[in-house]
Amino acid sequence: TSPLAWLRTRFYYLLIRLYFDQEFSIEEFTRGAKQAFSVVSKLLSQRKLDLLEELVSAEVLQVLKEKISLLPDNHRDALAADIDAIMYTTEGDVRIYYDDDGIKFVSILMRFWYLNGANLPDEVPGETKVFQIVFGDESTKEKKHLLTANYEFQREFTEGAKPDWTITRIEHPRLLE
Repeated sequence: TSPLAWLRTRFYYLLIRLYFDQEFSIEEFTRGAKQAFSVVSKLLSQRKLDLLEELVSAEVLQVLKEKISLLPDNHRDALAADIDAIMYTTEGDVRIYYDDDGIKFVSILMRFWYLNGANLPDEVPGETKVFQIVFGDESTKEKKHLLTANYEFQREFTEGAKPDWTITRIEHPRLLE
């Protein structure tokens, strides 16, 4: 990320700590976001959308139900990300906003890069084949793809609201479109 974007996100984290949650830690949030990403991506891959109701907003869940049913099996398999296969994570956009009724929200967009061994064609645009890992002898090769995903997490900070983060956007470019 650019230095200006990095400074901007750090400023927003400071505002979150000062005005919304004094114990907020981006490191702890990132650990939780990685775990949520892994769980949600596996449930998407397995078409267990009913188990996502507590984790994903109703609007996103409705869109996912439509998209998942149309996916070929290899694209569906490529959605799954084991937590140990997440190679890199970074924060994207951080927003603090109030709606017309005075309800306070914070949203944080997280970007994930993960390895997946799904049988994807080599010409899938937007993804990068980075490894052919050799286990054992030269005749046994396992091809891995480096894939990306963007998940936006939102939490309401209005007094009396549940202290849970909800996923309000899920993007797996070139897989879930």
